[in-house]
Amino acid sequence: MIDVLIIGAGPTGLTLAVDLARRGVSHRIIDPGARTGSRGKGLQPRTLEVFDDLGVIGAIRAAGAVYPPIRAYAGSEVVWEGRMSEPKAATAAVPYPIVLMVPQWRTEEILRDRLADLGGRVERGELAAFTQDADGVTATLADGGTVRAAYLVGADGGRSTVRKTLGIGFGGETRDEERMLIGDVRTADLDREHWHTWADMATQSLRLGLCPLPGTDDFQFTAPIAPDEDPELTLATYQKTLEAATGRTDVRLTDLTWSSIYRVNIRMAERFRAGRVFLAGDAAHVHSPAGGQGLNTGVQDAYNLGWKLAAVMDGAPASLLDTYEEERLPVAAGVLGISTALYRKAVEGQADAHRRGEETQQLLLGYPDSSLSDGPLGGTRAQDGVLHGKDGARHRVHDLLRGPHLTVLGFDAGSSGTRFAHSGVRVFMIGDTGDYQDPDGEVRAAYAPGGAALSLVRPDGYIACTGDADTIRAHLGRLGPTA
Repeated sequence: MIDVLIIGAGPTGLTLAVDLARRGVSHRIIDPGARTGSRGKGLQPRTLEVFDDLGVIGAIRAAGAVYPPIRAYAGSEVVWEGRMSEPKAATAAVPYPIVLMVPQWRTEEILRDRLADLGGRVERGELAAFTQDADGVTATLADGGTVRAAYLVGADGGRSTVRKTLGIGFGGETRDEERMLIGDVRTADLDREHWHTWADMATQSLRLGLCPLPGTDDFQFTAPIAPDEDPELTLATYQKTLEAATGRTDVRLTDLTWSSIYRVNIRMAERFRAGRVFLAGDAAHVHSPAGGQGLNTGVQDAYNLGWKLAAVMDGAPASLLDTYEEERLPVAAGVLGISTALYRKAVEGQADAHRRGEETQQLLLGYPDSSLSDGPLGGTRAQDGVLHGKDGARHRVHDLLRGPHLTVLGFDAGSSGTRFAHSGVRVFMIGDTGDYQDPDGEVRAAYAPGGAALSLVRPDGYIACTGDADTIRAHLGRLGPTA
């Protein structure tokens, strides 16, 4: 019997598998292996922080690039240029301030490589059925094999077999009248420094877009199609669509490496958990493409669930798993509202529909109302910051937090030497008597304002509580087993 069975190896399932693997949690991840294509290509700043923690940020940054400026045409004439958001410089508090474009297939490849480094792998297969009892879940695969696991996580997309088997409602809407021909194509007739678009300028409605994908020779192709249109997914179809939308015959497509028809779905599961089975990513919520929220919200689901599953497998109270739905369902609902509002602006042709602000970066999301959060900072993102070591070297706060552990940051000399009888806790003292100094006081202000001596940070990078040693000990008892 294994600890966790994951169904689906998209970014959500792979993030969970990597997190479990680095924690030594036995698991299997199963996926049918269909090609993903570029799909969700935007990685938000908060997701980049997660990938930093999981040890893949170097590969992600090498594979990606900032979004290029958008160039709009009338035929071959440029009629407008602009950006989704203005470039920002990294700060001490926010190391990754802008969205990074990485084709989804490449993100998955990087996560698979990281999983392999940790001794794991994705298995080819499909889930046929499962049952659960008081002690675990028994899954039957399409090839007739069975898997017994303590817990099962459905990260198997919007058509989730796991969700359907559970009978969990998936409320919302499918807009059949709003369909999109998408794909990854190649052409040598457009520069790769711009996102090329053609639109009805009167209504601000897109006719066709070609976005260069970094690290490849591909452009992501997007074009709306009629509700009753059922095009053959061939290179000729994409070429014909391009010519009809742009009025140009000088842009020739030479390759079609991935193709699909996309329908706008805006839906969310009524529950994210049923007994020993959990839903994450698109299996729990599907978004319009506006704002680039779907993939990123799924990564956050996995990051929230991974440490809790590991803690329970290590002896923490099983009730800790109740907080997954408690925390993630309202966040997903809020993000769904953001992406839907942005999509509505685009459909209505509002002039600023292309603009993106802080609300899409997911840095402001948190769990202030969670039963795991105490005090004024409880549930807020643990921001980065700069500390000075005894040798004068600069250190990032996120470097101290990186890894599967809980972290206690201490700021008072009287707290020096404080110990906690709890497995997986690292304590770092910051101040004149500690290993690190906070010369500007900015880290203390972010983590322990108002005279608090200690701050407890969860493994997923959110502050749990601040206070004295007894306060931290009491809170630790809710998060995992004592040593």
